[in-house]
Amino acid sequence: MAAQLRVYRQKIKSAQTTKKITRAMELISASRIQKAQARVAASGPYARAVTNAVSAVATYSNVDHILTTEPEKVERALVVVFTSDRGLAGAFSSNVLKESEQLATLLRSEGKEVAYFVVGRKAAAYFSFRKRVAEKTWTGGTDQPTFEVAKEIGDALVEIFVKDASEGGVDEIHVVYNRFVSMVSQVPEIVRLLPLEVVEGDEAPADTDVLPLYEFEPEVGDVLDALLPVYIESRIFNAMLQSAASEHAARQRAMKSASDNADKLIRDYTRLANNARQSEITQQISEIVGGADALTPAR
Repeated sequence: MAAQLRVYRQKIKSAQTTKKITRAMELISASRIQKAQARVAASGPYARAVTNAVSAVATYSNVDHILTTEPEKVERALVVVFTSDRGLAGAFSSNVLKESEQLATLLRSEGKEVAYFVVGRKAAAYFSFRKRVAEKTWTGGTDQPTFEVAKEIGDALVEIFVKDASEGGVDEIHVVYNRFVSMVSQVPEIVRLLPLEVVEGDEAPADTDVLPLYEFEPEVGDVLDALLPVYIESRIFNAMLQSAASEHAARQRAMKSASDNADKLIRDYTRLANNARQSEITQQISEIVGGADALTPAR
């Protein structure tokens, strides 16, 4: 009984230590999620405005540009995968990796060669474990992204996109990341970054619509050349911010669940320890009574 009681007490102490850690991580994520949400909200309008500007310029100009021109044949496609650097965030990274695998399978079924850029240690470890090569890898700071890293990724995307496929370039770029919906919902999303899908101008404008007027100096192509890196950087930075907010929300939810489970374990083991202690006391009383009866002389 004494040995069993010690085991229960050790398990209670272990669960209490675990709860302290998970509770601290839950509070840290809760303190960061508000700032992450604010950064997502602040970056969204700019990213949409840049996308709309590029789409509008391409729509209201008759210029074939690499940004918006669909290639006749797509030989290579690039998939950019955004995961986290750290674990303990539930299925946050695994959901993105699963979506990227499904996307890669679809692209290969269409006869396209797939290349990867990976962001986050979880994605890097996933590819390393499976002995698969990623063209480029970025790790560190996924929970607090900076525009400098987004610009570095954007420059690498522009460089590989403008190359010919035979020289190691790609014909299209897809981004896979977790989109922040709410504190309880983070949805893996796939976005084709390039070539840009022009959606404005598909329908005839109404009589009351005022069409935008553009003057290009010196040329439309130069405007699109200048907008290309800005567009990519803004979309990549927005995806990084969405992923960071989703990571904090997923980690807070996972750590709260872990803390609740630790509480349940503590309650269960405390009850078992009390039962074991009561049984030990009962046994000791029985032994004392039995010993006293044995010492009492018979009459």
